[in-house]
Amino acid sequence: MKQTKPILFAVLAAALYALNSPFSKILLTGLSPTMLAALLYLGAGLGMLAVGFLQKRAGTAGKEKPLTKKELPYTVGMVVLDIMAPISLMSGLMMTTAANASLLNNFEIVATSLIALFLFREKISKRLWLGIAFVTVASILLSVEDYSSFSFSAGSFFVLLACVFWGFENNCTRKLSSKNPLEIVVIKGFGSGTGSLVIAAALGEFCANLPYMLLALLLGFFTYGLSILFYIYAQRYLGAAKTSAYYAVSPFMGAVLSLAIFRQIPSISFLTALFVMALGTYFVSTDHKS
Repeated sequence: MKQTKPILFAVLAAALYALNSPFSKILLTGLSPTMLAALLYLGAGLGMLAVGFLQKRAGTAGKEKPLTKKELPYTVGMVVLDIMAPISLMSGLMMTTAANASLLNNFEIVATSLIALFLFREKISKRLWLGIAFVTVASILLSVEDYSSFSFSAGSFFVLLACVFWGFENNCTRKLSSKNPLEIVVIKGFGSGTGSLVIAAALGEFCANLPYMLLALLLGFFTYGLSILFYIYAQRYLGAAKTSAYYAVSPFMGAVLSLAIFRQIPSISFLTALFVMALGTYFVSTDHKS
């Protein structure tokens, strides 16, 4: 019974992030990719700032280690990468289906693992290599538009590029894992959100579509703010491996939700990729025991 609540939080974290691709796809009809990326992260920052304020008022805020100058390079890296990643994802969503984008998000596992291997010399087990291979094959199946000419989808390219940026970002954030998670999310939100907003203004993409802007802030609070907070809470009680295993269902939730919202009938290649991706995710999420 002790683990029931953390498991619930892990599943909630997965379910909340699953909302990202389908609802962002809808919001892209009224906002530019850069503007939407900015508002999603600003929503996370504002929401988590409010959560922190409420925790202090209620006296439930725990003692956490604050960030110091020593972590500044990783903090800056995290913010910059969190500007580039969502802009790439939203650009990709403009050109591909939400279901495709949801499943392709699993490529983040591959990017994170390979970056950890080459930059930080972390070992990759045979089981993880197998998972990486399956996820990569599934990503190729989802990304090729014409198998006769091996034509690659531009939308899928941008989603995969976002996964690479988040792979680097995950390795930066890992260096901050012992610090206050609420502070990290607030810095991510305001730093990356403001950076994306400046880029949107510079590109002439600033859009004052108030209803869509408010919905984007709300979506950001749930999918980038609350989701991360629930994930961190679950990780502290379940451990990294078990939490990752529960969270690994998020792309599949997102794909199913996208198919339902946009009333799409999945193709044979999509269903094949779904099966291969599920195999890869299984091997990755069960790589370590905790």
